[in-house]
Amino acid sequence: MRDCPAAVGAIGAIGLVPRREARYVPPMSGDLVHLAPDVGARLARLGANVAHATAAARVPPGGAMSTAQFFHFWEVLGESSPADIGLRLARETQVHEYDISSLAALHSPDLGTALGKIARYKRLCGPKDMSVDTQGGEVTVHTTYLHASSPAPARLVDASLASLLVLLQRGSGVSLAPKRVELLRARADEPMLMRFFGCPLRFKARRDALVFDAKVLSTPFVTHNANLLRVLLPSLDERLAPVEQDSLVERVRAVVARRMSGERPSVAKVARELALSARTLQRRLEEHGLSYQEVLDDVRHRTALRLLRTEQVGVDEIAFLLGFEELNSFTRAFRAWEGTTPHRWRDSMR
Repeated sequence: MRDCPAAVGAIGAIGLVPRREARYVPPMSGDLVHLAPDVGARLARLGANVAHATAAARVPPGGAMSTAQFFHFWEVLGESSPADIGLRLARETQVHEYDISSLAALHSPDLGTALGKIARYKRLCGPKDMSVDTQGGEVTVHTTYLHASSPAPARLVDASLASLLVLLQRGSGVSLAPKRVELLRARADEPMLMRFFGCPLRFKARRDALVFDAKVLSTPFVTHNANLLRVLLPSLDERLAPVEQDSLVERVRAVVARRMSGERPSVAKVARELALSARTLQRRLEEHGLSYQEVLDDVRHRTALRLLRTEQVGVDEIAFLLGFEELNSFTRAFRAWEGTTPHRWRDSMR
């Protein structure tokens, strides 16, 4: 069995290093991403310079690497390959090349159930969390990279979003198009992306996401196979169980990152989402040598660095997104993290 879904997450993992020199970045605890060999071979067949990217990121022979290495791999790959390489990977991956996680989504009864399965089993691909948020008649699908300190490389984002759309189109049997695609990057490759996604693009957004009309959630899947699901799901759940048990800190990070949009997520809210009491959550974090405040500060710190590396989000808006009541509070916190102000840190990255 491959390490993560070919169409949903074989191209999905985490974090980017903006430096261009070859360097080894050891994985953090829980930060381990796998590049399946068949995905690398498929990219090479499609015209990607996989050998150069593998050497630049110092990918180990087994393909297991840190988030930062994986992002560095995709950054170099994007620079030395055709601009549509991510879209090609999504389009050319065939159903027989899917692993069982992708097949579980493909054989779901409807689109909403398929998204739920993708979100549930995506964590088997590495330390990331996919959210499916329904609000105001729209459903937004986006991925939080738990160990990212920079935006995901553009071609990795293309491949991830395009692969998800292709799977949903194959399952529904219709030429499904999003309501819009939101992209963190500045305007680029617009004609190419519009041809593929068939919908408006919103650049300089706060996240990379597919946005659908909420009505599509009830779209039936022509590929539904209840008998096959009865075979696949127990295996996936068995594989997921130790991941869920051993990754409490990562799950807390994911919930905090998902909820942190103009508010400071309280321990009570996070605990409730994890089906725990606040006291139990704090006790279990203490068993890992951490407090809730330390986890919250770490997520805020990483998110601040990622957003500051872009030019699209102002420092005052970053402060708001991270739940700081005023810019001065954010500046004081950032100085404690990095020894300088957010503005000066951003200037140094230029």
